[in-house]
Amino acid sequence: MKIAVFPGSFDPYTIAHHDLIERALGLFDKIYVAIGINSSKVGMMDVESRKTAISNLYANNPKIEVTFYQGLTIDFCRQIGATVILRGLRNGTDLDYENIIAQNNLILAPEIESYFLVSRSGKAHISSTIVRDIWKNNGNIEGLVPNEVLEVIKKLK
Repeated sequence: MKIAVFPGSFDPYTIAHHDLIERALGLFDKIYVAIGINSSKVGMMDVESRKTAISNLYANNPKIEVTFYQGLTIDFCRQIGATVILRGLRNGTDLDYENIIAQNNLILAPEIESYFLVSRSGKAHISSTIVRDIWKNNGNIEGLVPNEVLEVIKKLK
């Protein structure tokens, strides 16, 4: 069974994240959307709301599991038997950053590979940081996050 972990803070989960998962479904038997818990960060959504929103989005897809993790992503991968870390690349800056992480992960866990998917045209400009900023300034984030996520966000305001 080929298992992948798609790690991130997902604060909030965007249509760019969703696009990557949809495109990766054919590559893996199971994908864990793994919400990293960082207790020092205060975000737009609490971690439970993030999990609820993403779980609602994938409620009818048994290949996707939404969960939390703390610590190193490679340790979480080992815990669940995943051999792939799935990451998205929007631009060259993302590639440089993700490459550094992937190289270090290979030293720590040579059995776990990093797979990169390049953002689809029209989605590379979308980031959780930008969406949070638009939301905090009362802008419209429709079309930037899936409807299931937007419904949960609206309840938080």
